[in-house]
Amino acid sequence: MYLITVFGNLLIILAISSDSHLHTPMYFFLSNLSFVDICFTSTTIPKMLWNIYIQSQVITYEDCIIEVYFLMLFAGLDDFLLTVMAYDRFVAICHPLYYMVIMNPKVCRILVLVSWVTVVSLFYCTSLGVYVSSAAIHSSQTSATASMMYTVVTPMLNPFIYSLRNGDIKRALKAFFRMAAIKRTLVLR
Repeated sequence: MYLITVFGNLLIILAISSDSHLHTPMYFFLSNLSFVDICFTSTTIPKMLWNIYIQSQVITYEDCIIEVYFLMLFAGLDDFLLTVMAYDRFVAICHPLYYMVIMNPKVCRILVLVSWVTVVSLFYCTSLGVYVSSAAIHSSQTSATASMMYTVVTPMLNPFIYSLRNGDIKRALKAFFRMAAIKRTLVLR
């Protein structure tokens, strides 16, 4: 599932960056969401897979704090980027004639930057303090299932939910793979 998550999100980033027709605010935010999803899953899954491979459940306190920090950072970024995407769609639907004026490239970059800065400032101190001071007791099976759903399944489904049902992304991917096949045949000659 981890490889599907990374590969699916990389495909979205590749499709959006390679097709000039997809250089619009919606796809700019979508490519940022895909990048954050890759970072989000890469925060915990490689360590988890390594622990499964060596059959160990040990993590140092420092590694745990770092992992939780980045997990919360990227989870917050996901939330803020989804909010920015919702605002983008709101403007597109409610103010279609002013859409390109309101959602110009500068505003889009600022919205993404504000998402990053806001999340860093919100979670930098508070999330670590809350996590470290938490003494709640949970069932390990329930926690493991919830963690797996949140850290692997949701980011894995995002490319399918947000993109692969989208005709523009499908066309961009087909064009990209067609171009890659042409380049490959030229190199092989």
